[in-house]
Amino acid sequence: MSEPLDPVRGRRAFFQQTLALAAAVGANASCSRRTHGGAPRAEALPAAEPVKQAARAASGPRVGFAVVGLGKFATEQILPAFAACTRARLVALVSGSPDKAKRIGEQYGIEAKNLYDYTNFDRIRENAAVDVVYVILPNSLHAQYSERAARAGKHVLCEKPMAVTAKECEGMIHASKAAGKKLMIAYRAQFEPHNLRAIEMVRRGDIGRVKTIIADHGRILRPEQPSDSWRAKRALAGGGSLVDIGIYSIQAARYITGEEPLEVSARTFSTPNDARFAEVEETVAFTLAFPSGVLANCTASYGHAEGKRYRVFGEKGYLDLDPATAYEGNVLRASKDGKSAELVEVPQGNQFASQMDHLAECIQSGEEPKTPGEEGLRDVRILEAIYTAAREHRPVRFAADTQRG
Repeated sequence: MSEPLDPVRGRRAFFQQTLALAAAVGANASCSRRTHGGAPRAEALPAAEPVKQAARAASGPRVGFAVVGLGKFATEQILPAFAACTRARLVALVSGSPDKAKRIGEQYGIEAKNLYDYTNFDRIRENAAVDVVYVILPNSLHAQYSERAARAGKHVLCEKPMAVTAKECEGMIHASKAAGKKLMIAYRAQFEPHNLRAIEMVRRGDIGRVKTIIADHGRILRPEQPSDSWRAKRALAGGGSLVDIGIYSIQAARYITGEEPLEVSARTFSTPNDARFAEVEETVAFTLAFPSGVLANCTASYGHAEGKRYRVFGEKGYLDLDPATAYEGNVLRASKDGKSAELVEVPQGNQFASQMDHLAECIQSGEEPKTPGEEGLRDVRILEAIYTAAREHRPVRFAADTQRG
């Protein structure tokens, strides 16, 4: 990448103010769901011409998106993905760095009047071109900016985890419903072709009745890098490896089984005297027990080489996704009747474009998104239960109201 994530003083000062705010808040804090359903690119700021061409080629009205936060993920994955969209289009940017917003705006053909910072963000209500606000900020800021976007009369697409507490999630849901706007959580894996094929194969009974799931997600946390610095701070991240990458394992277990867990047990570990884990956990292992009897054994770690995989064992065979949740290049293999696992050919697709187009289509049709706020709330409740189980060294059962209706 040609430059680090938001290195200018504007965003740094913004995060410093947020840390102070989050610490103060922390001191005082003690829908119907549809059936479910990498390596970063070398250049952070790819040419904007493909986006402009895609916009010209699209027929009919398209839904305008404002992207809030121009960090590594946004500039390397989300902004380029608009080139593959057929219903969504990029119309506005929000950044703590005016220079960065201007530079990226010029690359993507964004008018100067559609560039915002965090102080004048609420003026976005006056911009009729913006239909959706896509929140791509540190976790502790998701609730604040999602609610402000809803109050501004905009639909919201929010990165995972939805928020750092279930209470915040409930506030986000309430704000969007009060505004009559849609709230969707950006669970990209539910729009990724290999994961969708795995769900289809399980539902079809290709490996028989599912018995166990193993899901592991890990990578090395590097706080010296701007894109990771906030992840080592509890006030910004809300937790460590569990909330960042362990949530993919939770999602996989839920959308593969099509069920909500009844109980969780967990244990955490952080290497003693490792400054990276002074505030957040390094590793967590947890087991989710589902109504059908399926046990999902999952891990998340900031301390080992990169891995993002899951295996689904059934009575007749198993499915392997390794990698399972990469930005691109996922691989699905299947084994049945004791035979060696064989590659399952799956057409490639852009998961980021698919999720943005899905929300755009829901806005145009009036349908509920596949991954609404209630979906994010379920996951955050599970995250909270995992932390409780690890802290208190006991299994935690989920309340009946967390199950699907």
